[in-house]
Amino acid sequence: MQSDAAAPRAPKGLKTAGIVAVVVAIGVVAAGTVARHHDADQAQDWSDARSIPTVHLIPVKAAPDSTALSLPGTMQAWNGAHLYARVGGYLKAWYKDIGAKVGTGAVLGVIDTPELDQQIVQARAAVTRAKADAALARSTAARWNDLLSTNSVSHQEADEKNGALAARNAAVQAAEADLGRFVAMKSFATLRAPFAGTVTARVADIGDLVGPGATNQQPLFSIADVHRVRIYVSVPQAYSASMKQGLGATVTVPDYPGRSWKGQVIGSSGAINGQTGTFQVQLVTDNPGEALKPGGYALVRFDVPDRAGGATIPSSTLIFRAQGTQVATVRPDGHVHLLSIAVGRDLGGTVEIDDGLKAGMQIVDNPPDSIAEGELVRVGTKTNG
Repeated sequence: MQSDAAAPRAPKGLKTAGIVAVVVAIGVVAAGTVARHHDADQAQDWSDARSIPTVHLIPVKAAPDSTALSLPGTMQAWNGAHLYARVGGYLKAWYKDIGAKVGTGAVLGVIDTPELDQQIVQARAAVTRAKADAALARSTAARWNDLLSTNSVSHQEADEKNGALAARNAAVQAAEADLGRFVAMKSFATLRAPFAGTVTARVADIGDLVGPGATNQQPLFSIADVHRVRIYVSVPQAYSASMKQGLGATVTVPDYPGRSWKGQVIGSSGAINGQTGTFQVQLVTDNPGEALKPGGYALVRFDVPDRAGGATIPSSTLIFRAQGTQVATVRPDGHVHLLSIAVGRDLGGTVEIDDGLKAGMQIVDNPPDSIAEGELVRVGTKTNG
């Protein structure tokens, strides 16, 4: 019996193709794995790079030799006076109106004082009577002293007459004092300028009741001497130590644009106002042509000297923490280091630093709120525009 027919054999080359397919598949899988791993590494590197904040550094600047400090001020006359009626009566006449230039002692007006005039007449009569009584007491005392020399009267009686003479003499002095007081008051019926200047106000008119008897007493005239002007400025406490006598300033007013006056500090209040926290300073400036007006507004620019070796930084660099005011610097290894500083005067956009920084140091501008000691950062470069 014949053996079974031989089993069919695979076509030649099919085995080779299978092996190639397997190798290709393995290569594709390996390449995909490598590509995915590379992409993952790139993504991780990108994420790590994005997680490191970028900061910008700016230099600490040296404080200038002087700081321009501009503050509003109020102008007042070098001498100013409001003239009230010292005696009661009616305004009889006035001779100077607003804007008039007057000299010392110039007559501004006259007050009619009928009641005071009668009091003067009465006081003169009282002086005459007191003198007559004193004359009688003097002659009486002289006679009794003569009688005493012959023992015709007692010492007691002579002493009584001499005492009466002394009382009458005192009554004369009192009557003369009353008369002098009324006469002195009468002198106030003529209103005179206490100093040379300009009449800045005239309130009363002829026939007006003035003086203590008036229902609403007000100054009849106001006089101002404006050849020089006082300027009062409220200065923040931080600058009080710099406001020394003789410190110069430049004064400008809105009604004369482009024009300025030189002033200097002549005094200060010596105390800080507890409500406003300011320090009042008085300046003086010459006023040629009387261009500056009392009661007006002025802008005063001080050239305040700064402390030697001081530094200034922008306010945007400050970090306020529980540890106090700080700034951030970056070490050579790229890690943050926080420095505690002592802030001096606030100049608005910048602040003075009393301690903790030196000119030339590099600090972080606009640091993020989350910045911390030792944090890794990247230093970026600021571009203009």
